[in-house]
Amino acid sequence: MAARRTRPSLYISVDIEADGPIPGPYSMLSFGAAVAGVQDADGFTPADPQERTFYRELRPISEEFVPEALAVSGLDRERLAREGSEPASALAEFSAWVREVSAGAQPVMCGYPASYDWTFLYWYLIRFTGTSPFGHSGCLDMKTLYATKAGLPLRAVAKGTMPRELLSRRRHTHHALDDAVEQAELFANLMVWQGPGSPR
Repeated sequence: MAARRTRPSLYISVDIEADGPIPGPYSMLSFGAAVAGVQDADGFTPADPQERTFYRELRPISEEFVPEALAVSGLDRERLAREGSEPASALAEFSAWVREVSAGAQPVMCGYPASYDWTFLYWYLIRFTGTSPFGHSGCLDMKTLYATKAGLPLRAVAKGTMPRELLSRRRHTHHALDDAVEQAELFANLMVWQGPGSPR
């Protein structure tokens, strides 16, 4: 039997800003994405995370919001209701962008933590486009990746506990594209890190 050919994985760092804890009752207000790198049989190759990016601000899909969640992003719901992209158009454009940048590879969304961002992103993709370019499980959580390599319980992991050389020097601004780029750098560092005590 011939060996199955495995396509490379193209990792895309995604960050979302939302006005509540779950999609549907609450809205994803913005999302940003940055290509972090590609992994094939020869290993991982980082990308310049500012080179291939995507960003949209979205019209809210409901009247409900949690003020504390909205305050994190600093986005104006009234402005977005007037000027934000229609979710169906924005998510279709995003899907096309993912297919373009991942030509010849399988796209994988990566996030920190992926659970929150993936919940909104996947729900929006299915709700507004009917499909996901990542499939139903094409996501990787950076917290889990670090916990595994560091030999730590997942709940013990926070960026503040990570070795400084793993972290991006960029600020975490809660602007979705800024944070996607910052986290793409963290992801690339994690992918090549050999664990505690390894040479820099």
